[in-house]
Amino acid sequence: MDKKEIKHYAAFGLTAIIVCYIIQHFALVEKAAGIALGALTPLILGAIIAYIFNIILSWFEKHFFPKTKTGFIQFSRRPVCLVISFLIAIGVVVLILNIVIPELINAVKLISAKIPPLVVTGKEYILHKLREYPEIQAQATELFNEFDTSQIDWASITGKVTGVLKSGLLGIISSAVGFLGALTGTVTNIVLAVIFAIYLLLRKDKLLCDIGRFQKVYCSEKTNARINRVFATANTTFQSFFIGQFVEAIILGSLCFIGMTILRLPYAGMSGTLVGVTALIPIVGAFLGAGISAFIIATENPMQALIFIIFLIILQQLEGNIIYPKVVGNSIGLPGIWVLAAVTVGGGLFGILGMMVGVPLAATVYKLVFDSLENKEAEKGIINVSTDKKTDTPKVTKKNKKEKRIRNSGSAHNKNKQNKKH
Repeated sequence: MDKKEIKHYAAFGLTAIIVCYIIQHFALVEKAAGIALGALTPLILGAIIAYIFNIILSWFEKHFFPKTKTGFIQFSRRPVCLVISFLIAIGVVVLILNIVIPELINAVKLISAKIPPLVVTGKEYILHKLREYPEIQAQATELFNEFDTSQIDWASITGKVTGVLKSGLLGIISSAVGFLGALTGTVTNIVLAVIFAIYLLLRKDKLLCDIGRFQKVYCSEKTNARINRVFATANTTFQSFFIGQFVEAIILGSLCFIGMTILRLPYAGMSGTLVGVTALIPIVGAFLGAGISAFIIATENPMQALIFIIFLIILQQLEGNIIYPKVVGNSIGLPGIWVLAAVTVGGGLFGILGMMVGVPLAATVYKLVFDSLENKEAEKGIINVSTDKKTDTPKVTKKNKKEKRIRNSGSAHNKNKQNKKH
């Protein structure tokens, strides 16, 4: 038995021992994993923020005096572009909040103002319809009188509430302390994540260089090629997805705002912003924003809410069949059935974040699997006729090219022999 086989069996045995230990002590392993994940949360969140902001930062760096390679411009290019990127992000968030929050406040005020008259109108309507059934009408009148706000004993209710507050004061204080602790922890994680993201963006070239050095020392060339191919495919897919989703969200939100303005529907700014922001979530996002907007519009005019729903269904068809294929297009390279599966599984595991990350992650796996399949077919000389592409021309493999060259050289050699005989 050579050293390679010994290493292989040793690795297999160690893996089996680790798996058995995890199964026997799953609760302990789960607790340890939760503690580790909680400690790494700021770093993971910072890496995600850095990756998303790197897309904006790279664009600004390409257009910030690109021909200047030395001097102060070269030294200040990354810090200046990083500050501009963060200022743009903060400005977008503030703009969205300034559009959405005032409209939501007005909608809440409108709902609170309309509910009491609606209750009175509904009560009178029900009693009027029940006039043909005196017994039921009497029971309904008695029931409504029990809930009449004018006959409520506010003093008794106040005394009961005071007693509950006194008895549950410690619980309220502990709940408040827990809430403040959770809020402080969340704010701390966000601040640490932003600081870590800034560090990653400022030092990204040095970090990539160090990673490359470790790869050259500890991994073979074949392993490095595989790792680089996986990360290059993932990077291209994720960047294409995020850029496409942002552009598509802006287009969809703008079209929603323009259409509602033309149709003279209320809350056009808020609805367009909500639909655009929620459209960042694949498939279900725009419908979520549409549902919230339709409910708020219905508080003012139910017929206009119906018009809005019809308009948005038409807009969704336009977006799904024309805008999305053109903007995001085939850059993701994932069939629709797998997009739906990725959104479902990602949402079930990690919520909204899982929906957003699941699609590009599934697209990355899909590309890598089919690239590997095509390479295996090429090695075995299998001719692949793809029905998904625009052309049905069989794929020419390296082996087919080699066989063709051998046939051509052989036919040319035979032809020369025949010419010599003649």
